[in-house]
Amino acid sequence: MDLRLTLMNGFELTRDGERVPVPHNAQRLIAYLALRDRPLLRVHVAGTLWMDSSEERSCANLRSALWRLRAQAQTVVQADASHAWLSNEVHVDVRDVFMLARTLMEHGEPDADATTAEQSSLLAGDLLPDWYDEWVLLERDRLRELCVHALEELACRATREGRYGVAVDNALAAIQVDPLRESAHRALISAHLAEGNASAGLRHYRDYCRRAAEELGIEPSPQLRELVAELS
Repeated sequence: MDLRLTLMNGFELTRDGERVPVPHNAQRLIAYLALRDRPLLRVHVAGTLWMDSSEERSCANLRSALWRLRAQAQTVVQADASHAWLSNEVHVDVRDVFMLARTLMEHGEPDADATTAEQSSLLAGDLLPDWYDEWVLLERDRLRELCVHALEELACRATREGRYGVAVDNALAAIQVDPLRESAHRALISAHLAEGNASAGLRHYRDYCRRAAEELGIEPSPQLRELVAELS
């Protein structure tokens, strides 16, 4: 049996390629266990997912979610009297994203089994974008920070290797994740300049400076100003 859990850009659970319908409360349980990736005390899970309810009510909600999952997706979540955890049989896409980003950050080497475009697509995704639980927001911010670093690494590496189109694509993906992050804009401008496209680099520099001033009230760093010093 091939069980796959998608959390990037939305929740989806599939079994052998077929979508498994999961009620929202059960989705929250699956996602929380997937992101924690270890057995958790049932009382902790219940208190986190139903924090506005009493302990008795939240534990009842957890039992109900577990019962629904046993009926619809039997092997996805496992539990005993004290703990609950995601089955090791479930492949979770977020774990692939974390592994890819950490590999790029630690070694600067992309996955040889995946194309640059595939890796960029993974890193530019958004974790459960329509969910606003506090535990999701914290995990989303952590993942975004890691992914934008990895996208910048891909862009800088491609610039060094003379693959300027790839560099621009990855820098733009980093900017999409964090629109006012100066280091991402610096990676894009560097790619344009290395390619000999000074007009595009200068134009983007000016656009970034304007947005940074209007939205953040800040000026570009000396590093960024030095990058275009001979052009402006």
